[in-house]
Amino acid sequence: MTTNSKSTNGPLMMIGILFFVFGFITWVNSVLIAFFKDAFQLNNFDSLLVTFAFFISYFVMAIPSSWVLAKTGFKKGMSLGLLFMAIGTLLFIPAAKMANYTMFLFGLFVIGTGLALLQTASNPYVTILGPSESAAKRISVMGICNKVAGILSQFIFGGLFLSTGLIGNEKLNTVITPYGIMTVILIALAIWVWFSSLPEVDAEDVKQDHDAVNDSVWSYPNLVLGLIAFFLYVGVEVIAGDTIINYGVSQGFDKDVAKIFTTYTLYGMLAGYIVGILFIPKYLSQQKALNYSAILGILFSIGAIVFTGFTSVLCLALLGLANALMWPALWPLAIQGLGKFTKLGSALIIMMISGGALLPLLYGKIADQIGDTQKAYIIMIPCYIFIYFYATIGHKKSSW
Repeated sequence: MTTNSKSTNGPLMMIGILFFVFGFITWVNSVLIAFFKDAFQLNNFDSLLVTFAFFISYFVMAIPSSWVLAKTGFKKGMSLGLLFMAIGTLLFIPAAKMANYTMFLFGLFVIGTGLALLQTASNPYVTILGPSESAAKRISVMGICNKVAGILSQFIFGGLFLSTGLIGNEKLNTVITPYGIMTVILIALAIWVWFSSLPEVDAEDVKQDHDAVNDSVWSYPNLVLGLIAFFLYVGVEVIAGDTIINYGVSQGFDKDVAKIFTTYTLYGMLAGYIVGILFIPKYLSQQKALNYSAILGILFSIGAIVFTGFTSVLCLALLGLANALMWPALWPLAIQGLGKFTKLGSALIIMMISGGALLPLLYGKIADQIGDTQKAYIIMIPCYIFIYFYATIGHKKSSW
C-alpha cells in the first residue's frame, strides 16, 4: 500500500478520533476508583481493583490480539475492538441496577479487552500513514488527542459521579445514562470504521528487520530489562494518575475540589508531549529524555511523600510530566537489534501494560496495612531508579 499527504489526512483524522476514545475511557478510571470506593465503602486495595480489572486485559489479550487481527484484518479488528468496548460499557447498566461491584469489574475487563485489540490494530497506522521520518511527531499528536480526551473525561464524569450527595443504589444509578450513551457512541464508531475507506495494513507496510544475532528472544538483555522498565513505568503512571483523587481527599480537600486533580496529571503529560514535539531529537535525544524523565520521577515522588497538602498533590500530579516521554523513549531501546523477534518483542511489551494492574494494587495494599496513603507512594521511587538504570546502563547490554 502506498500513501501520500493528501490521501492520509482522512485516515489520520479517524485514528486521532480513536486515540481520543482511548484516552476518554482509560482516564475515567481515576473517577471510578473514587466513585466505587464511596458507593461500596471499599478500602484502598479493593477500590484499586478497578485498575487491575482494566489493565490485566492487556496481559491476557496482547498475543491473542495478533491472532484475531491475522484473521479479521486491521480495520475490521478495530471495529471488533469497539464492539467489545460497547459490551463492557453496557454491562455497567445491570451492574448498577444490581449494585454488583464484581459485574462492574467484569465490565471494565471487557472494555480493556476491546481496547487492547483496538490499540494493537490502530497503532501501526500511525507509523505507515505518512513519511517514516515524521512518525514520532504523529505519535506525539495522537498522545495529545489521548490526554485532551482524558482531561474532558475528568470534568464530565467527575461532575456527574463525584458531586452528587446521593448514596448507595441511587448513587450507582448515576452511571446508567452516561454509560448507555457511551455504548451507543461505541457501536456507531464500530459501524463507521467497518464501512470507512481506511486502508488495510499489509504485512509489507510494517517494516521488520529479519536478521537476528541470537536464537531466543530472551537472549537480548535490552529487551528483558526493557520489559521490566515498561512494567514499572506503566505501574507508576497509573498510580500517579488514578490515586490522586482519593489522595487529595485524604489530604483534606473536598471531593468537589479533588475530582479534577487527575487533570493536573494530564496537563503535565500534555506539557511533556509538547516538549517531545519541539525538542526531540533536534535538541534532546530520546535516551537523554528518558534519563531526565526518570530523575524527575524520583524527585517528584520524594516531594509527594515529604510535603503535605496541595504541594504534595502537585508533586504527584507533576509525575505526569515525568512519565510523558517514557513510552516513546523506552520502545526503540527495548526492541533495538531484535531482528526476527521484533514482532514478539513488541507483543511482550504490550503485555507489560499489566504493570498498571498490579502495582496500583500493591500501593493500595501497603496503604491499607500502614494506614497512610502518602507514605505508600514510596514504592514508586525504586521503580524510577530502575528506569534510570535502564536508560543509562541497562539498554546498552548486548549479552548476559
